[in-house]
Amino acid sequence: MEQVHATCVEIGGTGVLLRGPPGSGKSDLALRLIDGGAGLVADDRADLDLEGGRVVVTAPPEIAGLFEVRGQGVRRVARVERAVLGLVVDLVPPERVERLPEAAHCEVLGVTLPLVRLAPFEASAAAKVRLAAGSSNPLA
Repeated sequence: MEQVHATCVEIGGTGVLLRGPPGSGKSDLALRLIDGGAGLVADDRADLDLEGGRVVVTAPPEIAGLFEVRGQGVRRVARVERAVLGLVVDLVPPERVERLPEAAHCEVLGVTLPLVRLAPFEASAAAKVRLAAGSSNPLA
């Protein structure tokens, strides 16, 4: 088991890990994804475990179901207990987002996963995450 500083949501059965330094927009982007139908798995810290060759994400027990909404504080929200990780999203400044990037991957607990880099505060960021996660309706 490994704990990472990240936020995780589930979109259509796919766990999506949002990574970035403090203040980079992880919770803000997660809130927009949740508002569009995603489920919260973990906010701010996520526990990663390897099960049957897949990475499973859960929230540390002390923060399970808690979500930080900047300007409103920590709120209790409905949550997804666990998700199989299928996508990693690195949050970067807009100038670091390539216009036409080649497919990228990263390793998490020895498992190779698709990786996308995006600017979290762009209006289209949530739709881009849903699209990358394979959502059947990325604009939902």
